[in-house]
Amino acid sequence: MEREQLTGVVIISLPDDPAKGKTITAFTLSDTIINHFPPPPPASAAAAAAPSPAAPPSEAAAWGPDVSWRAKRAIASVLGLSFLLFSVWVCLFTEAPVQLLSSPENDGRPRRSSVILPLYSKSQGQEITGGQGSSSLVAGVKLSSVSTSNSSAVIPIRGNLLPDGQYYTSLFVGNPPRPYFLDVDTGSDLTWIQCDAPCVSCSKGPHPWYKPTKSKIVHPKDSLCQEIQRDQNQGSCDSCNQCDYEIEYADRSSTMGVLARDELQLSMSNGDKPNFKFVFGCAYDQQGQFLKSPTKTDGILGLSSAKVSLPSQLASQGIINNVIGHCINSGANSEGYMFFGDDFVPNWGMTWVSSENGLTNFHQTQVLRINYGSKHINKEQKGGNAYPAIFDSGSTYSYFPDEAYFSLISSFDYGSHGLILDDSDPLLPVCWQGSSVRSIEDAKRLFEPLILHFGKRLLILPTTLTIPPEGYLIINKKGNVCLGILNGREAHGESAIILGDISLRGRLVVYDNVQRKIGFVESDCVKPKNPRNFPFLL
Repeated sequence: MEREQLTGVVIISLPDDPAKGKTITAFTLSDTIINHFPPPPPASAAAAAAPSPAAPPSEAAAWGPDVSWRAKRAIASVLGLSFLLFSVWVCLFTEAPVQLLSSPENDGRPRRSSVILPLYSKSQGQEITGGQGSSSLVAGVKLSSVSTSNSSAVIPIRGNLLPDGQYYTSLFVGNPPRPYFLDVDTGSDLTWIQCDAPCVSCSKGPHPWYKPTKSKIVHPKDSLCQEIQRDQNQGSCDSCNQCDYEIEYADRSSTMGVLARDELQLSMSNGDKPNFKFVFGCAYDQQGQFLKSPTKTDGILGLSSAKVSLPSQLASQGIINNVIGHCINSGANSEGYMFFGDDFVPNWGMTWVSSENGLTNFHQTQVLRINYGSKHINKEQKGGNAYPAIFDSGSTYSYFPDEAYFSLISSFDYGSHGLILDDSDPLLPVCWQGSSVRSIEDAKRLFEPLILHFGKRLLILPTTLTIPPEGYLIINKKGNVCLGILNGREAHGESAIILGDISLRGRLVVYDNVQRKIGFVESDCVKPKNPRNFPFLL
């Protein structure tokens, strides 16, 4: 069978700046030998020359057409390798291929800039001082020396899940901007800051209380005021001059205050630092856990899908697409980040499940089955109903429904590993002590991963979330290994699965409120990766 002949190779080189045009280099291969030497002498001169004996055929000539084919194949290999190296260089150092491989409107939404915020473990962070160009210290890392990604700062902060069990970021509010540490809470609607309005019941936080002026108070006729009061079943007040609110949380803690509107300074991924107006809670009366003093934070950062949440407000002003993501390292020295917008959402490798908000603003989906290793720990629900599963970064631990919780505990074969139950921990009722377990690394060898089944993709491929032992176990102060999953019915009266920080660490979690889906992928959470740096892996 005759081989196909390679006739030519074309290489298109794209510069960093597409406006500078492109370079096209073409190579043509042919069986016709092109003579680049001077023409032979005239026929008369050739006739005068003495004839020479015929030379024997050379070794190359004896090979025949194989030499030409091998030469062509060698040239093609060199050109192919050169093109591959050039492609790798383009992937790493330019963004031009993205402009060719993907259109800005390929998902039906406009391209907007994104915001990156660092996540701090409350037990490790020290106060950040505001101001342009300041060099502040957070857990031993200078802000002036942090790495950047797409002109946005990514700050490595180390901490641990205990003793505080919460992560916070810093927002700059007001003019001039002042820093406030806020707990990152995907289960809360309203962002609020402790406020001197005056303060009735507040705890001492890391920063002075926010002090509003009369012009900052939101009027009851404001659409966001009506939205939050409608969610709280409060009627409108025609004679009121301010928008009051009261929020009660699952642990019976509560906060009360008035809505305020002030400037928020954000560092966008394009390098800009504009100020935006946003509505938040000026909280002057806290109860329950919020009264623990001194506290490590100044309030709550509400990141649900509600209209009053911060990402929804930014999206309604056209600042970002309504997408958020957070990533918390699973190691002993935790570090993490979060972002607003979709610039840093991976284009490949993510597992996506549909987000079903229902009557609430939670980031919620459905779990059909739970496995401990290869063992099913939940029975089929009556009527084929699945467990609601809520992704809640404001919760330290995870929660299972009553039946699944006790079935999980009975699945642990702790006795064969020399472990003894210990119920002395006031917060974590299921703990084990034993000489064979001194760290989470030891516990990982004795326990199986948990696997949550969400359904199937394309009716064939299962959609699952695997939670390794370090995602549901923790070593307490006594050195015992404890179950970081609690009984949801006893704690909150809930029959839903709640995935808290302990189970969300070690992965990037993305909440796409535009396409109504939740995605996750394992990550070291050191810094966000711009998917435009990997155009050939789209």
